[in-house]
Amino acid sequence: MKQRPNFIVILIDDLRYDEFGAGGHPYMKTPHTDRIAHEGALFERAFHTTPICSPNRASMMTGQYASRHGIIDNVARDAMSHRLPNYHLELQKLGYETAHIGKWHMGNDGKPRPGYDRWVSFDGHGRLDDPTLNIDGAYEKKSGYITDLLNDLAVQFIEKPRAKPFALFFAHKAVHPDAVQAADGTLQVNGYRPAERHKDLYKGCVFPKYPNMLSPAQVVKQKPAWADAFELKKSDKSKALLESLHAGNEEEIRLRAAMMASVDEGVGRIFAALEQKKQLDNTVLIFLGDNGYFFGEHGLGPERRFAYEAGIRSPFVVRFPKMIKSGTRVKKLIICQDIAPHAESNWPAAGRGRRCREVADSAVQRKEAALAQVVPRRVLAEQALPWLVGMSYKAVRTDRYKLIHWVNRGKAGELDELYDLEKDPWEMKNLIANRSQSRLRDSLRRELRRLATEALGL
Repeated sequence: MKQRPNFIVILIDDLRYDEFGAGGHPYMKTPHTDRIAHEGALFERAFHTTPICSPNRASMMTGQYASRHGIIDNVARDAMSHRLPNYHLELQKLGYETAHIGKWHMGNDGKPRPGYDRWVSFDGHGRLDDPTLNIDGAYEKKSGYITDLLNDLAVQFIEKPRAKPFALFFAHKAVHPDAVQAADGTLQVNGYRPAERHKDLYKGCVFPKYPNMLSPAQVVKQKPAWADAFELKKSDKSKALLESLHAGNEEEIRLRAAMMASVDEGVGRIFAALEQKKQLDNTVLIFLGDNGYFFGEHGLGPERRFAYEAGIRSPFVVRFPKMIKSGTRVKKLIICQDIAPHAESNWPAAGRGRRCREVADSAVQRKEAALAQVVPRRVLAEQALPWLVGMSYKAVRTDRYKLIHWVNRGKAGELDELYDLEKDPWEMKNLIANRSQSRLRDSLRRELRRLATEALGL
């Protein structure tokens, strides 16, 4: 019997599509992560369908949209998160040894979930320094920087002697800031902190200002739906949060880049462990983020939840030489739940696990990767945010256009947004009221209704 491939998914918290070297960051050095792209494929247009932590992670695990699997926000749905369908359950049936190492955050408890032979996680967002980890069901206090500790545990799992293939879902806390949840549910934010050895890395470096890094007053002229929300951000509570995160300034961007240094060291150690085990070329290696992040685009930051490109685009690189030529660049649209077994938006329970089996079988037979076959021509993005002045939305993104529909905002969609991304890649000219675009607008609204219905499995 021919050998099935191993799977390693490396997930970074809050990482933008351009926050690594091969993704276009102007000064960050990530040679080991870049190696995945250089020896495999860089997906230039990969998208999150609900760009915030818990819903998007659940989508990756299930292959479903948030409106179907029910994890629609970061509220602690602990019981539900223990019952999610999970492609690792299917890999176990195929004879894989499975592991989850790192942040879970679909439900706030860090206890083991079904589908894993090895489990390492933590409650909520965890701590950057001296974290308490749940290791196979028992909580243990550890000393050290969390990225380094998780790197150690991931390498140990890879190096373990075994006679069967393995699947590792490796979810870093980085580059999320340190935050402690109080008994009343509020967060105490301690900000971004790199490992001590990297604290001065990139000191004095400057991230370029993009054309759409505008003031709220400038943004509202083209995006009137934002007027009330920007007023809320002027509150004393919001100001304190922004100051604690260095939100939207060069120090925030530099500290995030410095936090990535220890992540990239871990990627290098994973390469070394796979090479030592002679398993490198038999391992599907995927690197991506759980949502985007705004550096001031459209007046937003610290923020990641909205359907503009900085929010929904993801870093996404894959290495597997049996199917992917080195240096491949993919421009077709994909979604991050395409890593799950069966990623169609109307995924039936009976079809669960089929996509992983197709990936494994096609690897052995040298067929085209199942991952690359899942290429939606239309991407649905959705977010339920009723507490934020009704800023819930559903959006459709095509090769060229994007329509954002603000749910229950304005009359007859008058506050909606329409962009021609070919002519206006920075999403600065809202065409929704342009009479010459009425046919396009109506077509995209029909397409959005179709996608939203399919996402529910109807």
